[in-house]
Amino acid sequence: MIKIELPDEMLQTLVKANNVAVLTGAGISAESGIQTFRDPQGLWAKFNPVELASMDGFMSNPNLVWDWYQYRREIISKAKPNPGHIAIAEMKNLFPKFTLITQNVDRLHQRAGSDNVIELHGNIVENYCVSCNTPFLENIDFENKELPKCKKCGGLIRPNVVWFGEMLPYDALQDANSVAETADFFFSIGTSAEVYPAANLPIIAKNHGAYVVEINPNATSISGYMNQTFNYPAGEVLPLFINDIKKIKGEK
Repeated sequence: MIKIELPDEMLQTLVKANNVAVLTGAGISAESGIQTFRDPQGLWAKFNPVELASMDGFMSNPNLVWDWYQYRREIISKAKPNPGHIAIAEMKNLFPKFTLITQNVDRLHQRAGSDNVIELHGNIVENYCVSCNTPFLENIDFENKELPKCKKCGGLIRPNVVWFGEMLPYDALQDANSVAETADFFFSIGTSAEVYPAANLPIIAKNHGAYVVEINPNATSISGYMNQTFNYPAGEVLPLFINDIKKIKGEK
């Protein structure tokens, strides 16, 4: 594990915070082996995203899209939460109020123990009908090569992820904005800060008086605006935060 002496002012501010929030992006999942959208060697680089992640692409070739998402689900099912996910899950026990907002669809946060997660881009686990929006709760098995259909109206079933050209879930976005406006301390973790409106959340938090920390291996367009930036993987930095917070609070 890396050795970093965390700034005392930052730690004292964090320990005294009543309302702590975390925003995560694809970088924290990349530490579990799930390649990011922008990775030149990643899964998306091999395909046309518009064909695989848009309503037009889905309606033109639903079989291709479902093959792709079943492939992604298989990769995600084999991935495991990393120390970054686990450290974030621990945070809910260290502060009076804690909220996790994620752009990721893999649900590794939930598998690590986080709950009440605000999912800005949906998730790859759930499905629903494109015609009547009814959730589809049955297991999907493509061994018979038949597309899943809605039991209520017969419409096609799609993954519950936000595709290109679609709005983010209204309630999730409203909740995320409210969290950013009221947080005392805000973490931006593993996100490139290039996908809006999520990229604006750390800025909203800072503008409303929060102490904002960015944790990302590479500098981003918002790095200069942060109170503190750590250019390391989340799985290496976040356990240090947890250990130091527990020490200050006298916990084991």
